[in-house]
Amino acid sequence: MVVADLGCSSGPNTLRVVSEVLGAIADRREETVGGQQPPVLDLHVQFFLNDLPGNDFNLLFQSLELFKKLAAKEKKGEALPQYYIAGLPGSFYTRLFPDRCVHLFHSSYCFMWRSKVPAELSRGTVVNEGNIYIWETTPPSVVQLHRKQFREDFSQFLKLRHNELVSRGQMVLTFLGRKNKDVLRGELSYMWGLLAQALQSLVQQGRVEKEKLDSFNLPFYAPSVDEAREVIKQSELFDINHIQLFESNWDPHDDMDDGDVVLDSIQSGVNVAQCIRAVVEPLITHHFGEEILGDLFDMFARNVAKHLQKVKTRYPVIVLSLKARHAPKYPAKDSCHSVFSRGQQRMEDIASN
Repeated sequence: MVVADLGCSSGPNTLRVVSEVLGAIADRREETVGGQQPPVLDLHVQFFLNDLPGNDFNLLFQSLELFKKLAAKEKKGEALPQYYIAGLPGSFYTRLFPDRCVHLFHSSYCFMWRSKVPAELSRGTVVNEGNIYIWETTPPSVVQLHRKQFREDFSQFLKLRHNELVSRGQMVLTFLGRKNKDVLRGELSYMWGLLAQALQSLVQQGRVEKEKLDSFNLPFYAPSVDEAREVIKQSELFDINHIQLFESNWDPHDDMDDGDVVLDSIQSGVNVAQCIRAVVEPLITHHFGEEILGDLFDMFARNVAKHLQKVKTRYPVIVLSLKARHAPKYPAKDSCHSVFSRGQQRMEDIASN
């Protein structure tokens, strides 16, 4: 069974999907059907952890030994299947695997990032003045460019993954989306709007050129559930098992689900700023230089704190489970297909369950 985690990063939760898959298989192996073990006893699992080449794969690999020890202890070592973990650098908007090789794709909090900034914005033929993403003052032409880029990226992504999945293979995507149908007032627009305000303050101080700000655009788009569903339907490549939108607090340390009150808006502002900095610092540094980073995110933290004093804001998160529709069978002489898809029907049945 081949499992690929797209956009794996290298943080403390990178191996979570590996742990969950192994745990699910271990549970199945401990079941008995009519006094006999289910047909996953001799299952081997190959995990591919994918991210851009700049990801710290060395740090990830160094954590594997400890992970294996903990997994064996927590999951009962004798119930775990044989498994192997490999890194796979590359963009998930490109081809990553041979045909019909993968049984399960997973991606968490990555798919809102686009493959590139729309060409008209990067060339400066269209300008989103004073903004870094879609906001109230964004021209309709800029909105259409972002939406078009999302549709092109998602369509391409679905085609690539469908080619790489075995027939009826599964894909689970979790990504930031939009609850508000008005794209100009999407919940994430507030987040990026507050960061843009911090950059505007630096422009007023003469520390950032206005032209620099106007030429900076995030390769980002948070779609609505309907927008995602429409592209999937048009592709005719996948059936939707499940699609759902839930909400998560801006502050990753705020676990309170009840009420609309932030107990410590100043600390929450700092927490949010630290989280966003970890995500966008490379983009900010590349475009503006690293000299402004400290002051920029201090201002951003204060902007977020003021915002949270007025209203507790949450990220809309879309969870999407897809099943690949049947694809034409490859001839037996196709060596890649025969190697990776040996026992394919059995793996498909396991993945479906």
